[in-house]
Amino acid sequence: MQAAVSAIEYYLPTKAISTADLSAEFPEWPAEKIDEKTGIRERHIAAPGECASDMAVAAAHKLFESGKYRPDQIDYLLLCTQSPDYFLPSTACLVQDRLGIPTHTGAMDFNLGCSGFVYGLGLAQGLISSGQAATILLITAETYSKFLNPRDRSVRTIFGDAAAATVLSADPSPTPLIGPFVYGTDGRGGPNLIVPAGGMRLQRSSETAVAVRDDGGNVRSQDDLYMNGAEIFNFTLDVVPQTVKSLLEKAGLTAGDVDLFVFHQANRFMLDHLRKRLHIAAEKFPVTMSHCGNTVSSTIPIALHHAAAEGKLGPGALVMLVGFGVGYSWGATLLRWSGLR
Repeated sequence: MQAAVSAIEYYLPTKAISTADLSAEFPEWPAEKIDEKTGIRERHIAAPGECASDMAVAAAHKLFESGKYRPDQIDYLLLCTQSPDYFLPSTACLVQDRLGIPTHTGAMDFNLGCSGFVYGLGLAQGLISSGQAATILLITAETYSKFLNPRDRSVRTIFGDAAAATVLSADPSPTPLIGPFVYGTDGRGGPNLIVPAGGMRLQRSSETAVAVRDDGGNVRSQDDLYMNGAEIFNFTLDVVPQTVKSLLEKAGLTAGDVDLFVFHQANRFMLDHLRKRLHIAAEKFPVTMSHCGNTVSSTIPIALHHAAAEGKLGPGALVMLVGFGVGYSWGATLLRWSGLR
């Protein structure tokens, strides 16, 4: 059996911060400058008591309420998050219970950021093709806003919170509907996108909570997310084109065979550089972040959902998915679109 993407829904928290709101907080950054660089009009922010499990449940409820699937049809739950409710138990276990998914279902968290959706597809493909599962609920959920210092404009203009719920179902297609896959990891880049304190290596304390101002005027402590934007940009321009090339070679295809390229929606400035370097036509390269920002592992499923709703994905369309970022971690795959139920 092959794995097929058969349903996608997503959830955004109620509160939204617009570019105008941020410009009012940081007068030295006019709204036009933020828009030009990020391509993001607003970012949705989780409420103080709203966690990854809450957003995961909300996204899954939207999927189930659409009538496409029922909780009792799920036999494996994969949850990608870097902002779990607790160190333990796994957030996936909490989500299984709250959704009323059967107790004979497997459930697990995996900790990846911007490449997480592609990795999740790889895990789901393996589970289905090996007969371990037939209907998998893959959820991506992040509350990065809880890691952001309010006075750090370098990250507040980019990141938003979201969750996406995707169902992968067993399909009798004689040929794979997902794959091949290309993966990559370079842990040397870990310090360039990191929350230094909070884990076992460096636990939070009064010392880690002390905020300092960097040379760019951004304020953060070791409890907050730090991003070296220049290094992340250089890494992306170096790795992504080679990843695309490697995937096409592995599949025995050319870029012209691909109908749509859906990349991790990092920011418009980065995506514009990648599209031009790869010589991809704008109409084959959706940019879907203006209403929600960079939602980390949820950007690709959100973009796929919009592409399908806008009629950009007909049955049999070949889609390339590329995720890249924190870790450093990256992954790419090809998806033969079979249509959403």
